[in-house]
Amino acid sequence: MIKADHSNINNISFGLLSIENWRSQVSGIVNQQVRHFKLTPRQKRQLQVEVEQVLNALIDKAEAMVNQKPQSFSGKIRKLAIKTFVKTDKIRAQVPGFARSIIAKVDNPHEKAQLSNLAMSKFNDLQHTDIMDSTLQANHRLFNAMYHKYGVRSTEELNTKLDKLLQDIRVDMYHYCFGMLGCILAVLALWWALRKRVELHGTLFILSLLFAFILLWVGLSASMIEVDCRIKTLDFVLLGQHVVFKEQVLFYESKSILGVVEVLMKQPAADSIGVGILILCFSILFPIMKLSSTGIHLLSKRRIAENRVVKYFAFQSGKWSMADVIVIAILMTYIGLNGLLDSQLAMLNLHSETLTLITTNNTALQPGYIIFISFVLYGLILSTILKYITPYDAH
Repeated sequence: MIKADHSNINNISFGLLSIENWRSQVSGIVNQQVRHFKLTPRQKRQLQVEVEQVLNALIDKAEAMVNQKPQSFSGKIRKLAIKTFVKTDKIRAQVPGFARSIIAKVDNPHEKAQLSNLAMSKFNDLQHTDIMDSTLQANHRLFNAMYHKYGVRSTEELNTKLDKLLQDIRVDMYHYCFGMLGCILAVLALWWALRKRVELHGTLFILSLLFAFILLWVGLSASMIEVDCRIKTLDFVLLGQHVVFKEQVLFYESKSILGVVEVLMKQPAADSIGVGILILCFSILFPIMKLSSTGIHLLSKRRIAENRVVKYFAFQSGKWSMADVIVIAILMTYIGLNGLLDSQLAMLNLHSETLTLITTNNTALQPGYIIFISFVLYGLILSTILKYITPYDAH
């Protein structure tokens, strides 16, 4: 659950593909660039030339309009007044000074602040659509629910807390996993130490079956394989500043055998349901029936122990059980999928002066796989032990 929450919060849809995220980063860069923009002496000389050209063009246009032949008496009076009192040569002589004043005005901190506010207002216009409003509200509700759930106030705090929780849980998980395997080795050691104490074989076998059922349940319900593909870092330069996205989850899925069966059984397609039923029968029900039948065969009276169904599941159902097949299938799936993801993600890796893209493939087998494969091997050992200690016919 914690890993799923961590992956949802860092999903690419809330980061690299989020308009709100881009808007906040780009608006900050634009705001910084506009407010702290400074013209170099060379840029000022180039701008001086361009502004002078614009002003001279305006003067030429105004002079051309004045020189047009007026159609009315008032127009003739206005033309005469302009020619008498307005000297275009003097105005042209003042153009360099006008240009310097304009450049100084643009470079004024107060004017740059107003320009920055104007630029920011354009970014804020992105929020005025109904689709954007509904999307942002949904995202905010999701994040606020996560903040409340884990007792934090920001995404940074949430990621820090979840990373710490996941690290602690991972350590505990492997401690428990190897602790279970240690218990199994202890039971097998007891069998070896007490192999000549025939009166204790029944008790030891029931104890062994209890451990087998625990292994089976944990192996079926715990995650067996985890697929986690993400962009570790995306760093590029925009307007002289770095825009960085980290830990962008492209895909995450973690499934146990029971989870796979549940997903298949919920599909509308008949073939998916059929596969789910096969996995349920041959990888879950058959091992349960086999374990139960071995206990019944050893502890029951001859009439029940020699029952054809009980003997079949106790000694012959192994060839129909697909638990060992599931173990190999998951291993081969992991090897193939891991290689495919590594090759595909490697094609996305980029590194240049302005762009760095690093991807990671965190796909891994989980402790559930270790427990399940341990159950398969342990079950084979118990079947062998039963053949030696049973007082009845094992065929």
